[in-house]
Amino acid sequence: MRMAIFLSVFITLYGSLHFYAFMKTGRAFGFHKGLVLPLLFFMVFMVVCPILIRVAEHNGMESLGRILAYVGYIWMGFLFLFFIVAAMLDIYTGLVLLGAHILDGSFAKWALSPKALFFVSLSVSLAGGAYGLLEASIIRTEHLVVESPEFPEKMGRFRIVQISDVHLGLIVGKRQLSRILNAVRAANPDILVSTGDLLDGQIDGIGDLVKAFQNINPPYGKYAVNGNHEYYVGIDRARRFCRLAGFTLLNDAAVDIPGVLVIAGVDDLTAERFGRSGSGREKTLFSKWPKERFLLVLKHRPVLDPESEGFFDLQLSGHTHDGQMFPFSLMVKMVFPIGAGLLKLPDNAALYVSRGSGTWGPPMRLLSPPEVTVIDLVHGKRKKVDLQKGSD
Repeated sequence: MRMAIFLSVFITLYGSLHFYAFMKTGRAFGFHKGLVLPLLFFMVFMVVCPILIRVAEHNGMESLGRILAYVGYIWMGFLFLFFIVAAMLDIYTGLVLLGAHILDGSFAKWALSPKALFFVSLSVSLAGGAYGLLEASIIRTEHLVVESPEFPEKMGRFRIVQISDVHLGLIVGKRQLSRILNAVRAANPDILVSTGDLLDGQIDGIGDLVKAFQNINPPYGKYAVNGNHEYYVGIDRARRFCRLAGFTLLNDAAVDIPGVLVIAGVDDLTAERFGRSGSGREKTLFSKWPKERFLLVLKHRPVLDPESEGFFDLQLSGHTHDGQMFPFSLMVKMVFPIGAGLLKLPDNAALYVSRGSGTWGPPMRLLSPPEVTVIDLVHGKRKKVDLQKGSD
């Protein structure tokens, strides 16, 4: 029932975007049969393409699924951009015509013709989409420095490297993972953490991806939590991948790295829908540890539990992708305390939200480049958390 509702909503919304683009094209070139029928066929196919991708994926047709994914999701990215630009131009044109009607008819000359509206929208969306494809392939390194009296002075500098929202699947594969892990390797971490959505596809050829992770062996280990997409792809499969890749999974659990810190992992809220909710309350998990120990929390969604305030020092999250493509980053900020970056909390703790290391859906990023995050822990008399300037 839930899937039927989701598909209905998806087809309605995505179909509406296609109808808008169809009408824009028809108004620009005329609704003649030679244009309408091929365009209508193409639009209908693209509306159902994401569904066909999942069908191919679930039935083991990986090559077909990959072709459909590249075609369908790149188109999706261009269509989103076309809609945003065209809608803004429609608003502009409407205001110009309104001004001409109310104030001065000469304003009408500033209105764009249907053909001009189409070509400007097309040109900007093509340019933005091409740049988005490029930006998605360039991994940036963000650098966070955390000073804390709870962190042992004898350790000197302790380096945590965070990856998040890699979304390994039909599109994000060996090439992007190689870029991500090259950035991880260059940072020379003491531990590597993954804050969810490592997998995003029922792919079979994951042996090489597992080996790539097995070649990264920080001295204090690798730790991960589940995101919502691990549940969508199949939680047992996702957990098996994580274990083979060498990660210790922290599903509502914590581990003590003696003389260094405590790492606690909070399972994603999606677990409840799949009947796999863990210990539940964060406070119960966090309060088991002395407050004089540095407590690092891995939690996929950047949400804060008021009951947990004062029980942890740093929470690392992902999930938002910072919208992945502007202007969706503006919408993310309406839902979460912070879309990406550092949020300092009243108790001198902090929440850091990664933009994510991969992509979901369209293999594009626009004004939201993928990142690998480097967090340096050092001893300090007072707790202090800062983003370093000059991130790569």
